[in-house]
Amino acid sequence: MKSFLLRSATSVAAGATAVLAFAPFYAWPIASVSLAVLFHQWTTATRARQAAFDGWLFAFGLLGAGVSWLYLSLHVFGGMPAILAALAITLFCAVMAFYLALTGLVFHKIAVRTQRPLFNLLLLAPTFFVIAELLRATVITGFPWLSFGYSHAPSGAFIAVAPVFGMFGVSWVVAFSAALLVLMLRNIKAPKSTAFRIAVGGWAALLLLLPLGKFIEYGQADGAPVTVDLLQGNIDQKMKWNEAELSNTMEIYRGMVLASRAKLIVLPETAVTALLHDIPQDYLVELKNHAKTNGGDVLLGVPLVQRAAASDNSPFYNYLYNAVVSLGVTPTYGYSKQHLVAFGEFIPPAFSWVFQWLNIPLSNMSRGSTNQTPMPLAVGKVAINICYEDAFGNEIAWQLPEAQLLVNVSNMAWFGRSLAAEQHLQFSQMRSIETSRWMLRATNTGMTAAIDETGKIVSALPQFTRGALSVMAQPRSGATPYVRWRDWPVIIFCGLIFFASLLFARSKIATPK
Repeated sequence: MKSFLLRSATSVAAGATAVLAFAPFYAWPIASVSLAVLFHQWTTATRARQAAFDGWLFAFGLLGAGVSWLYLSLHVFGGMPAILAALAITLFCAVMAFYLALTGLVFHKIAVRTQRPLFNLLLLAPTFFVIAELLRATVITGFPWLSFGYSHAPSGAFIAVAPVFGMFGVSWVVAFSAALLVLMLRNIKAPKSTAFRIAVGGWAALLLLLPLGKFIEYGQADGAPVTVDLLQGNIDQKMKWNEAELSNTMEIYRGMVLASRAKLIVLPETAVTALLHDIPQDYLVELKNHAKTNGGDVLLGVPLVQRAAASDNSPFYNYLYNAVVSLGVTPTYGYSKQHLVAFGEFIPPAFSWVFQWLNIPLSNMSRGSTNQTPMPLAVGKVAINICYEDAFGNEIAWQLPEAQLLVNVSNMAWFGRSLAAEQHLQFSQMRSIETSRWMLRATNTGMTAAIDETGKIVSALPQFTRGALSVMAQPRSGATPYVRWRDWPVIIFCGLIFFASLLFARSKIATPK
């Protein structure tokens, strides 16, 4: 029992400690160390269910420590009773940890049959870990938060992989480095052994990636830099959706827009909480005329409704979208959010009972079209993404290479003073590196920031302050390998390793004793 408890505590602690590898701590080497603990557990497990439990505990520790801020959105701002909110977060982390439990289980069953220690540790374990991340990022709309590739944005040792194979490619390399670390430590008393030399050689090869990214440029500047103002209204979340405060909020943003002389002015997600057709026309005209005076455009975050019929014989339905509309010298364009947040912007059918506990406005959103194109604005072609859409690199790449600038609008006030805003900022840093584009972020309470094509934060506003971040942003063109291939190389590689392991396992079973 003592051995079981120690092993379990080690797995949970390794997962929880891994949070330090991500923003705002940026201690990226911890990612490799924590995964080394997991891989040691996996490869020393005596039973498949033990390996599964190790994986589940690791993921539960990671998510429990890393996304506990979800409690704030459910209880403090969503109105769910404290006990139910705590139980909901615990259940959520437990379910999300299932993917790593499943891959741990399958890993052990295959590893026992193949009897190929080096293959199992150096290739199979990293591959199964990334498969778990891919599943978590895809199933039931996906939740890629704290995927290990993010830990190396913007300047970790293996970030040069990102423009070629994306965030999941970085995850695999981080996992491979962890496997090498396990191999090295297991053979440290035999420095002349083949295993130790493989580990040292592998680490030497990986560390060559550190300077590699500094010598390769995948895109190029496209025209002169443009003036941009990113507005942070700092509207308290408890007041944001209060109808009595709407006029005050609109006046705050009106004053901030009229004070700007930038060619592109960006307001946060749902900066104005009234439906677009309910906003007084003179308000919209004033914003548009001011943008024209500046020779540019305003991007306004606002919910909108479109009336459409599902078929010729059906009644009309109102479709509600979380949207951004442009106002200015170019024709008015709109972008509707495509990747909605489960339990925030829509409730899955089987969980409609959640409505009775949550007081979240506009939680019945419709999904925007997947074929939306960049807005051709005065500053160039701008690809919009709303809130946590920037967590999905594969989807951001849809609007490239046409887009010259990326714009993210968010409202992280839902999560209060927590790790959430800075973790989210790291997603945007990764997207800039993957696409070789500037990412311009306008948020309600932070982190409002301008990020260049290398993932560097050029400038940022302090959280929970009101102000405008003025930057000279550089439009860019060209396509990184990731933009062209997206996640397919990683998916295919993982598939090949998986099927190779099945062949090894089958051949081992078929071999007569």
